Amino acid sequence: MESKRTGGHVLVDNLVAQGCDRIFTVPGESFLAVLDALHDTPAIDVVTCRQEGGVTFMACADGTLTHRPGIAFVTRGPGATNAAIGVHVAMQDSQPMILFIGDVDRATRDREAFQEIDFTAMFAPIAKWAARIDDARRIPEYVARAYATAMNGRPGPVVLALPEDMLLDEVAAVDRARVERIAQAVDADALDHLRDLMVTAERPVAIVGGAGWDATAAGAFAVWATHAGVPVVAAFRRQDAVPNDCPAYAGNLGYGPNPAVLAHVREADLLLVVGARLGEATTDGYTLVTPDHPGQRLVHVHPDPDELYRTYATDLAICAGMAEFAEALLPIDGPVVSHTAAAHDAYREWTTARPREGVTLDLGPCVAAMRARLPADTIICNGAGNFSGWWHRYWRYAGPGTQLAPTAGAMGYGVPAAVAAALRRPGRMVVAVAGDGDFLMNGQELATAVQHRADMLVIVVDNGAYGTIRMHQEREFPGRPCATQLANPDFAALARAYGGWGETVETTAAFAPALDRAMEQAGLRLLHCKTDVEQITAGTTLTAILNR
Repeated sequence: MESKRTGGHVLVDNLVAQGCDRIFTVPGESFLAVLDALHDTPAIDVVTCRQEGGVTFMACADGTLTHRPGIAFVTRGPGATNAAIGVHVAMQDSQPMILFIGDVDRATRDREAFQEIDFTAMFAPIAKWAARIDDARRIPEYVARAYATAMNGRPGPVVLALPEDMLLDEVAAVDRARVERIAQAVDADALDHLRDLMVTAERPVAIVGGAGWDATAAGAFAVWATHAGVPVVAAFRRQDAVPNDCPAYAGNLGYGPNPAVLAHVREADLLLVVGARLGEATTDGYTLVTPDHPGQRLVHVHPDPDELYRTYATDLAICAGMAEFAEALLPIDGPVVSHTAAAHDAYREWTTARPREGVTLDLGPCVAAMRARLPADTIICNGAGNFSGWWHRYWRYAGPGTQLAPTAGAMGYGVPAAVAAALRRPGRMVVAVAGDGDFLMNGQELATAVQHRADMLVIVVDNGAYGTIRMHQEREFPGRPCATQLANPDFAALARAYGGWGETVETTAAFAPALDRAMEQAGLRLLHCKTDVEQITAGTTLTAILNR
């Protein structure tokens, strides 16, 4: 006869069965039975965070790196509402994650009990699946389904509510075997159709991005694009889909792209969109590639059939995984576009930083100094803000898993993502890049980094403003800034207060030596870079925007 276990132990045992080796949490009284089970489960590393937004950002980043759901646990009410931002990011970024929320007792539901929220209703619009587990015997079923849902099709977040009393029930439950992503081969007829389209194309361009890119997919696609002579363009914040040293790589879309990349996309007669959803940022508000794209044929490859035909008229829709599709491409020839090599040369020119006259701390040369000193496979993590544009432009990404950046445009992502990356990839160089406003959204997770001995570098770009909003204000309401000025702490001293190493940088010349000193340290390191808000982006200034 099978021995009985509490619901908390059944849940933890089934996480282990699914291969979970790490969870991120802020502990709560609503899931004490789970914490009790984790006490006896050395196979799972428990990362204690300082705010639930940091919890779900870390879980989202962990899922991005492992291609299996990152696991987060938070308590009901305030914990769940804080955690919602990470669910939103995981959904818009198509990354696998499971958020477990401790819930009120089953007997007190629907009375607006202490911290009670209808989590199924709350999370259904921003998650792939949201549900409540009322019967502890069904925990294995729910966990297996959660893993399958989070990984398959378009990856994304699942939210499961856990009534506190259910977790204390002692039941006999049958554990489920490990769930894997379902392989998605390419239809042979679709490949024949694609081959015909490639034969007749004169100016094809590939747009790559979305989820599911791994070393296999990236390697095969880079080989094909180079052989076929098809320029490759990355979707917004998916510059690591293929290695940027691929001879066919032409650059990225999003905010502040190389005008030459925009010209390639506009002039293309065939767009091969692989994995990307063609969202608002990638398409410049659906204007660079319009939903009907007259004069262009569009091939859309995506692992989720619900994404195909959703927004864009599509000449050929292919439902397939990234690796399966990339490997199936290898026998297909392209027209060998004459300007592919020139497009890569233009990318290299665009990403070569040159000093800006009269700028005290110039971030372009600072990124160049990083490229000269840090390993090519460094993992760059950032949240939202104009500061990130310097790294989007001047950093060259080595392939999948080297860019952790939310396409949802959420602030506060960089530091938690770097903590997750440093723990998941020990021995790799991990850098969090954050603006001053961005950093203070989740800067308290420096405490998590120190507590869990994460080896990571944080670069805080401090221009004393919510710079992106200030830029928009000057464009729409010139000379009338409001609510965008910031009074900031001494970030280097803050890092030292947390137990890390910190140094302030105020000139371009001082950056490289400070970076060298940071590289001599272990654990948490922070460079506080004080910049001028006048240098609002890598390509323009506030004065230029005002004059326009």
